[in-house]
Amino acid sequence: MIEAASRAAELFGDSRRAVAAFLRSQQTLDGGFRGRGTSSDLYYTVFAVEGLVALGEPPDPDPVRRYLASFGDGEGLDLVHLACLARCGTDAGGLAPDTQAALIARIEAHRSADGGYSPMPGAEHGTAYGCFLALGALEDLGAADVDLGAIRRCLFALQRDDGGYANERALKASTTPATAAAVTVAKHLTGTADRAAVDFLLARAAPDGGFFATAMAPFPDLLSTATALHALAGLTRHSHDFALSCTQFVENLRADAGGYRGAWLDDAADAEYTFYALLALGHLSPLV
Repeated sequence: MIEAASRAAELFGDSRRAVAAFLRSQQTLDGGFRGRGTSSDLYYTVFAVEGLVALGEPPDPDPVRRYLASFGDGEGLDLVHLACLARCGTDAGGLAPDTQAALIARIEAHRSADGGYSPMPGAEHGTAYGCFLALGALEDLGAADVDLGAIRRCLFALQRDDGGYANERALKASTTPATAAAVTVAKHLTGTADRAAVDFLLARAAPDGGFFATAMAPFPDLLSTATALHALAGLTRHSHDFALSCTQFVENLRADAGGYRGAWLDDAADAEYTFYALLALGHLSPLV
């Protein structure tokens, strides 16, 4: 994802500095980066660090390492934050071997009975987001024994009749983020994805740019747009006009301070959506 996001700089020109300055402004005295509040947040720290790396301005790793050290070996963290610790530790130069081993064990505790991964330890079924997070984190940590076939079977059970994927087995409706997660995992594992899922994502494209989260969503959003474009990369080719409209959609979400908002009605920029803007623009830059 960082490789794709790094291509966004080609579209920024001088405004790249403003985007990087916004991300740097989110760092707090403890070395982490804040979210919508004033305190550091591990989740938002990942997006800020990866955004700065993508822009060619990585943060000083020492303050980030000090912040990460406050989480020890991840005891008490949920799956999302375990994955964040693994990714951010990798970005900051790597984690100690004993910390890596502990994180792998904690992530494996989220393996579900069907072979996937769930936010809830000991769950019967995995989720699309859980599989996406766990697979990425385990690869960051160098885990050797990942049952890829079980992950594929878990995801297959989440596909719905419209070709898209629901995040959980109990949910009937497909969503763009869940489908993008499933397609991204499938593409990573096999190099391709089934046509029905690709068509579902393409059908969520808004006429004026961006992607809707669901067929009933009232307006497109940046999360759905970035994840859909990332999932579709290499599987289909967008037209020049579509790329232009998507680029304009993303650029319209830029705030005055240089960061990006998640949707038209969102009034605050943050590090997460700024990274998603980089990811979306990075995929669009070769087409505009």
